[in-house]
Order: sequence, then structure tokens, then C-alpha cells
Amino acid sequence: MQRPAKGKTPRRPPLKKTSHTQKDPVGVYCRIRPLGATDEECCIEMISSTTIQLHAPDGIKANRNGEYKETQYSFKKVFGIQTSQIELFEDVAKPLVDDLIHCKNGLLFTYGVTGSGKTFTMTGSPGEGGLLPRSLDMLFNSIGPLQAKRFVFRTDDKNGMEIQGQVDALLERQKRESNQQSTVPKTPSSKQKPDPEFADMISPEEACKCEGVDEDSCYSVFVSYIEIYNNYIYDLLEDTPIDPIRPKPPQSKILREDQNHNMYVSGCTEVEVKSTVEAFEVFWRGQKKRRIADTQLNRESSRSHSVFIVKLAQAPLDADGDHILQDKNQVTVSQLCLVDLAGSERTSRTKAEGSRLREAGNINQSLMTLRTCIEVLRENQMCGTNRMVPYRDSKVTHLFKNYFDGEGKVRMVVCVNPKADDYEETMLVMRFAELTQEVEVARPVDRPICSLAAGRRHRNQAFRDELSRRQEERPGGSNNTEDGSVLNQLLDSLPALPACELVDPTDEQILPRLIEVLERRHRIRQMITEQYTKTANTLKSMLQEFDGHLMAKENFIHEQRGKLGEKDKIMFNQKNEMDRLEKKSKMLEYKIDILQKTTNIYEGDKRSLQQELESREQRLQRELSERKRMEARMQGMVSDTKHQWEKECERRVNAKQLEMQNKLWVKDEKLKQLKAIVSESNNSTTSEQQRPPPPPDKPQRNSREKDQPRAPEKRSRSPLPTTGTPIGPHHRRSHSAGGQRWVDHKPLSNLDLDTVMQPIIPNAIKVSAASEKALSKCHKYVLTHQELASDGEIQTKLIKGDVFRTRGGGQAVQFTDIETLRQECPTVSSRKRRSSGDGPGQHDGNKMDWNDRENRAPVASTSSALGLQNGYQKRRK
Repeated sequence: MQRPAKGKTPRRPPLKKTSHTQKDPVGVYCRIRPLGATDEECCIEMISSTTIQLHAPDGIKANRNGEYKETQYSFKKVFGIQTSQIELFEDVAKPLVDDLIHCKNGLLFTYGVTGSGKTFTMTGSPGEGGLLPRSLDMLFNSIGPLQAKRFVFRTDDKNGMEIQGQVDALLERQKRESNQQSTVPKTPSSKQKPDPEFADMISPEEACKCEGVDEDSCYSVFVSYIEIYNNYIYDLLEDTPIDPIRPKPPQSKILREDQNHNMYVSGCTEVEVKSTVEAFEVFWRGQKKRRIADTQLNRESSRSHSVFIVKLAQAPLDADGDHILQDKNQVTVSQLCLVDLAGSERTSRTKAEGSRLREAGNINQSLMTLRTCIEVLRENQMCGTNRMVPYRDSKVTHLFKNYFDGEGKVRMVVCVNPKADDYEETMLVMRFAELTQEVEVARPVDRPICSLAAGRRHRNQAFRDELSRRQEERPGGSNNTEDGSVLNQLLDSLPALPACELVDPTDEQILPRLIEVLERRHRIRQMITEQYTKTANTLKSMLQEFDGHLMAKENFIHEQRGKLGEKDKIMFNQKNEMDRLEKKSKMLEYKIDILQKTTNIYEGDKRSLQQELESREQRLQRELSERKRMEARMQGMVSDTKHQWEKECERRVNAKQLEMQNKLWVKDEKLKQLKAIVSESNNSTTSEQQRPPPPPDKPQRNSREKDQPRAPEKRSRSPLPTTGTPIGPHHRRSHSAGGQRWVDHKPLSNLDLDTVMQPIIPNAIKVSAASEKALSKCHKYVLTHQELASDGEIQTKLIKGDVFRTRGGGQAVQFTDIETLRQECPTVSSRKRRSSGDGPGQHDGNKMDWNDRENRAPVASTSSALGLQNGYQKRRK
């Protein structure tokens, strides 16, 4: 038994990053989707085969000049709405499949907004196969007769290939066929009848084949299918046991790096396929597991990025051209990745909520990471910088980092929808495509040629054909053998000849005996001849009879063949009708499946909306009941507040009435005292020897004053100045001095008099302009106001008030009192001074001259509310 060679894929020599390394730009193509309705507004115009122009639709904001801006974008090639799938494949995917067969990697992905035709471009539909089925068909058309038997190539768990012998491969095939419960997915059989839907993807007229395939190698194709959903990788071909009681969610896969520094998905299922139908069946099995959903923009919107990987393993034949060369250094693995990116979308247009909103966010984030990587690559190449490309920020960019670093060709198909609603998203897609075209990728190196002679397979086949031909043409065939045996039997039936040697001429016994034997032989020969003639005649008559029967049979067969031809035509027509009906049934089943999925989605949305509606109705009921309770509470608070304010107003009215009565009583007292002073001065002038009358009794209060209690004195009476003794230089305490904190507001325009007329308020905040910050820290407020009196003197007014907090959170001042301080010059004559000059001011029996400037003491005070002294005046407002 031949031992298998379990060698891994040889490590490719690293690319020498020299200055003369050839690079190719990323090939970017544009495909325009037809409009859904003829009356829709179009915003894209195809100028030439490489240029398109975008027109801003109505309603879009104009630029600074007030005109709509028209932008042109150039691509490697632009495919219009009349472009067929075969034309797109010839220009975009066919060179990548050719490179795959010649041991070079390739990456092809579709990019665009939601509903722009990416999935149709990649997969296609019955009758119009996309890039993926056409690539598979071209691959198997090229290597079909050159494929190795199943399980000769076997994948390992480290992105490599193992080669095993024919015997081991046969044993493994038998083991796989007998073990139906194996965890490895069963490879589809190529002997089954192809599905009409798959067979109709590509017509035989459109089939193509690669030229220059190495016929001295054996090939094997492996496919895998993954999706990247919410930045997690899932295997779409993984067969998990179904548990209806406790279903398990699919497990995500991780990315690893192999010995050649290539990224791969660890634990991903790789299925060996031998035909296009098998490969497409595997793809369709994974496609059914892919996550799609219904949005406002697309009924079947892809919610994940799908990656279909085609891996081609090839190894050369040995020197005899009969078996695969068991040398691990000669095995080469190349792969082609076909990526269908999910469409970028705005949540404001899709009305996405919940899981759909999270999916859209992850899709946009991964696409933004791809754009960032392209921008950094472009900056490093154009500006000569060495910035780190953020491949690891997203699974999409991390998986394909080797392609941008020079492991194969990269091509992108930008799908656009020309309708006006997608104008802004299309602008972003065009800018990204224009940016991608400026990135250059290193050209992959060619595979080294095998040292064995070319044409080994052809010479081996020619030798086998010649050997079989010569064995058929070798002499001594079956007819000669049969004829010889019959002749020997006839010769044995004749009597033997006696001895014919004559010794004596007189011998008479030998000759008669010989004559007798010859006569007997002659008779036997005649009998044989007669029997042969008779048998020949009988055989001839039988042959003639057989010829007649044969002619009758041939006529009958000819008639039956005519009838069979008619039956074949009928059967052919019926078969075509059955194929058509099967295709139609398949399409209807596919549509029913889609409608069932859509119905399930709508039912789920309906249930969620009903639950949301019920929750909103309950919330509304709670808010209504809460509002009613709040209204009842507010009505109670309003009635309580109204009652309190009525009491407060009544109290303030009573207090104001009491204050006015006190003021009237004080004025009456002042008038009575003034009358008493006037009458006393008149009595003193008429009789100088007469004693001063006793102090008058307390005047009687009016009837309205008797009922009201006397207001308490707020300030103490200021002492009378001593005659001839000057008042000290210190300032007097103002009535504003108290235990509460004041805001002392003195404008900058006031004059400092340096007299007793300047009040000092301790524990006060002095400001030149009132501010809310100062008012919030105090309880009282006083404003010092100076003005010129009618006689030219300076009159100072202290305007006082209480500070309270408003309902809106601010501060307000309610003025309660005005205290007037007035300084009078002694040189100015007045009737009050003349009238009161002889009364007070006596010291040691001598009269004091109040008009003397030198002997006059400064007089200034704030008189109390109970009396008025000489030289003091107070006015309250």
C-alpha cells in the first residue's frame, strides 16, 4: 500500500519589496440598474463607456452660487442598463478565473447602496446567471477531464492541503458512503439529475473555457461559504443538529493566520465539488441560511456580508503521467473570493428600529472601516508615509488584508440606482469608488514551472490506446482456432494408413492392404462430401428461409422504428413540457418561500407593533390618570394658594392702614409741638421775668388714634448736640444698621462729603451697580441717592427695600422706606432759624449765637419718628 504524503501547502517565497515591483491599480467598474418605474426622476447619465455624470434632483440644496452642481466620475468601464450578464462577466470575472487556474488569487466584491442590484449582479436569476455561477461554469469547463478523484486532495485545519494515495482515497470514499451520520457535510453527487433552475442559469451557447490549461496536472475544487453579521463570522455550510426543544444559535468563527501569513477562517467547512451543479447546490444551501430582512427600501435586504470562497488545489503528475506526484513542495493552492457586501443605508429612510437599527449600524461601521483602510493605503502610496492600515477594526478588512498587500488582483463592481431618492448615498459611493481607483496592488508572481517534461499525460494516454489496439489486432483469433479444431476432428475420424515401406518387390500384402485402406478413405471422403453437400444444401435453404424471415423482420422493425420515432417526438414534447412545468413549479416554490418569509416577517412586525400599541395605550391611560390627579392636585393648590393670598392681602391692608394712622398721629404730634414752641416763644418775649411754663401735658389723641395701638419706636432718639462742644469726627450709625445683611448701592457719581451725612452700614456688600449675584446673598437693599436741593445744598436720600426671591428663580426688591439726609449751611438765613434762634441752645445762662460760623457745631441727624429737634429735618415717603 502506498503511504500518503501529508505535506501541507508549501510556503510561497515572500515578495521582494523593491522599487521595480510592478503594481496594478484596483479595477473599479460601474453598473447602472434600470429604473423601477418610467415616471421616476433619474439623477445619473452615462456620458461614455468610462464616464457617468450625476445631476442633483429637484429639492436638493444648491451650492453657493445658487446653481445645481453636476459631477462626473470615471471608471475602468461603465455598464449601462442594457448590459447583459455575459458581457459583465467577460470584462470583470473571466480574467480572475483565468488567474485562478494559473495559480493566482483574486478578490471580487460588489459595493453600493441598498437596492442597487448587488445580489443580482453576483448571483443572478434563472435564465440570467450572475458572476458567481458563470465563474464556476468556466472553471469546471476548463479542468473537467483533468480533475483528481474524490479525497485525493484533503484539507487540513490550517489552511493547507494534504495528498493521499489512490487506495486511501478509495477507502475514505467507501467510509463516507457507508457512514451517513458523519458530521462532515455530504458532498453532492454528480450523477444526480441537475436541477432545472441551476441548469437554466447558463445557456450552452454562453459557456466559456480557459485556454492554456496545464494538462500535466490534476485539479480539485473546494468551496466554502461564510457571512459576516454584526462583525461576527458564521459558517453557512455548517450542519448543526436540530433540537426543537432547545435550539442552539450558530457559533461564530475566528480568523487565524497560516504559515504563509494569509488570513483564513478557522474551522470553516470546505466541500469538495466536481461540477458546476454541485458547487451551485452547495452555494444555494448556504444562501438559504443567509440573513435577509424586509426594509423600507428593499423587500429582501441583505443584513450581512457574504463571502463565497472557491479554492483550487493542483499538483503535477509523475514522470509516467499516470499518478499524482507525491511531493508536497509541488502542490499549489489558489483561491477566488466572491464577496457580496451589504448595502449602506440611512436609518432615517429605512425607519429601522431595534435589531434592524443595530444591523444597519454594524454594516455602516464595517463599510466605513473599509473606506478608512483604502484612504490610508492611498496616502501611504501617494505621500510616501508609513501609517498603519486599520485592518483589524473590521472582520471584512481583516480577512482580505492579504489581497491589498499583494496576494492577488482586486476588482470592485459599483452598483448604482439612478433614482433621485438615492442621490446623496450615491454621491458617497462615487467618492469611495474614485478613491479606490487610486490604490495600487502589487502584481502576484508566477508559479515556478515543474522540471518534468511536458505532455506526460498525453503520451501516457496515447500509449494505452496503442496497446489496446495491438491486443485486438494480434493473429490467432477465435475463428482460426475453431476452424483448426474442426479440421483435426475430421482427420482423426479417417482410418490410419498402414506402413508403406516396400522391402521385397515380391511382397503382395503391403500393396493390397494399402489399396484397401485408400479405398476405405475414399469412400469415407465421398460420404463426407455427400454429407457436406447435403448439409450445405440444407443450410442454404435454411439461410434463404432465414433471409426471408430477416427481410420480414427488417420491414417490421422499420415500421416499428417509424412508430417509435413518432413516440419519441411525443415523449420529447412531453419532456419539454415537464421541464417547463418543473421550472415553473420551482419558481413558484421559490416565490412561495419568499412570500412565507415575508409573511413571517410581517406577522412578527405586526405582533411587535400590537405589543407596542398596547404598551403605548397603557402608558397613555397612566398619563391621563396622572394628569387628572395632577389637575385635581393643582386645583387644590390653587384654592389653598388663593386662600392664603387673600389672608395675606387682608393682613397687608390692615398693616398699611395701621401704618398710615401712625403717620397721621406723628404729624399731629409734630404740629402740636410746633404750636407749643411758637406759643412759648411768644410768651417769653412779653414777660422776660416770667418762668417758663411747665411742660405741656401729653396731647390727647384723636378718636381714631385711641382705638389703634401705638407703633413702637424703630430707632432711638438722636442726642442733642452740646452747645460749644464740637461733635466727634466719627460717623453716626444709620438707621439701616441692623443684624441683617444689606446691599449698599452707591453709584459712582455720588460725592464723598466726609461728614456725619455719610451713613456706614456694617455687614454690607458695597456695589456700584445692582446685580442678581449680590442680591441673592442679602436680605435688605439701600440705594444712596444725591441731588441738589432748591437752596443749592446736597440732599442725600437713602431708598430702602426688602429683597425676596421670585417664583422664576430670580431676585426682586420691594421698596419700603425713603430716608432723607440734608445738610444746611449756617450762613444761609431761613425763617426757621430765626424763629428758633432764641429758644434752645442756652449754656450756663448765656445765649448762644447760632449764626456764628466759628462757634456753631455741625448739626446732622436722623430724627426719630416721635419728635422733631431744632436743626434736624426728616422726610419719609
